[in-house]
Amino acid sequence: MTDVKPELEKTLLLVDDDKPFLNRLTRAMEARGFTVKAAAGVHEAIAAVRADPPAYAVVDLRLEDGNGMEVIEEIRAVGQEARMIVLTGYGNITSAVYAVKHGAVDYLAKPADADEIYAALMYEKGEDLALPENPMSADRVRWEHIQRVYEMCHHNVSETARRLQMHRRTLQRILSKRAPK
Repeated sequence: MTDVKPELEKTLLLVDDDKPFLNRLTRAMEARGFTVKAAAGVHEAIAAVRADPPAYAVVDLRLEDGNGMEVIEEIRAVGQEARMIVLTGYGNITSAVYAVKHGAVDYLAKPADADEIYAALMYEKGEDLALPENPMSADRVRWEHIQRVYEMCHHNVSETARRLQMHRRTLQRILSKRAPK
């Protein structure tokens, strides 16, 4: 990292609208030595960046009040050379490329745990990249996608089934089961 003031070296901005996840990640990163500022939306995060630019940032792509890329662009606009990670449950190649071109050093799909996020923040070029020990199964990936769409549809089964192009009863059976491993 260049141009990072010593007192900013372990400052971290976490931006996610999933409050329980944000709280867990805040505690986990504080345990790893970071001074954490947590923000639940774009406007709150931009205000935090303007008040005190962080050395590190983990930003959710889709937030209730906008796009997390606005936060990344704001960090770059204030001239801070922060190491930024984009974290999203709606991953696709286009948004990954866009995030990296605009300053993110990595792009992680949810559900990412604190160890994965910490490793991505601390990763230096030239280091061997460790593969995940327990990658998600195809069933788990499918279940996660269905859950995200279900939440996006405000827990409306009929609308979720329509968007996923599946029968409503099939969706209800899937939703009634536990998450696969």
